[in-house]
Amino acid sequence: MEDEPVRQAVTDDVPAVKAVTDAAYQPYIERIGVVPQPMEADHAANVAAGRVFVACEPGGDLVGLVVLEAQPDHLFLDSIAVRPDAHGRGVGRRLLQFVDAHARALGLPEVRLYTSAMMWENQEIYPKYGYELVERRVDGPYDRVHYRKRLP
Repeated sequence: MEDEPVRQAVTDDVPAVKAVTDAAYQPYIERIGVVPQPMEADHAANVAAGRVFVACEPGGDLVGLVVLEAQPDHLFLDSIAVRPDAHGRGVGRRLLQFVDAHARALGLPEVRLYTSAMMWENQEIYPKYGYELVERRVDGPYDRVHYRKRLP
């Protein structure tokens, strides 16, 4: 799977983008007490806007994705999702490496993201990839931990 490049999603990917996003975030609903925002996103609009990039298995099945939004001074990582049966196979690492490369290609000096304060796993993962904690902030029903990664 490491040889398969991350590519921009196309319209035909929308059902798989929704399925992978739902599968990745579904386990958190009970823990955080609300439906995670990525599950409520307009996936078709995000794909049409060129914001979704996907990782696929050699056979073509979509196993992971990122939703990105370029800002004037940073790349915002809106969502990252890996199909649960693909955990531990390097998909998330490959997607995070792609995010860094994409930010550099756009000439942006950093990547920013946030995660739910109740998604403890993410708070262990992001620092391993160079992200530093910026702040914890409540946005409506969401208690979020904000991170950034300055790119060399």
